[in-house]
Amino acid sequence: MWALDCAKVTLEQFEEKYPEELRPRTCIELCEIWATGKIKMPLAKKAIIDAHAVAKTIMDDEYSAICHGIGQAGSTVHVGTHALGLPIYELSAIVMRYGQDNYREPVIRKIKYYYENLIYWQENTDEMNLKWADFLLKEKK
Repeated sequence: MWALDCAKVTLEQFEEKYPEELRPRTCIELCEIWATGKIKMPLAKKAIIDAHAVAKTIMDDEYSAICHGIGQAGSTVHVGTHALGLPIYELSAIVMRYGQDNYREPVIRKIKYYYENLIYWQENTDEMNLKWADFLLKEKK
């Protein structure tokens, strides 16, 4: 949920520039539903692939990185280590936006946001009474 939550801020930025492109939003929405067990992986997987497809079609390096980050955030439902994809892609987009000489402060702010949001989810998830898909509740062997 941390990755999906952080991706919502990223999505807002994307939609400011590309308001007609709905595939990244669909990715986040369907992956949240998938995490609750209300839909099966194939539907969410298609939405993830579609978010990555946007990145390949918009011909905009900064916003392509953002789309890949959103796709990675959605993939976190299936593979937890994909959560790192969102920060990697989004921080890359920030560097592209601000350039080599001016990226430091915006990157530090974004990393602080990730950290604070992670702490929030760590401290509050149990009290939220979220309904999780059975496959997320099984112990890993």
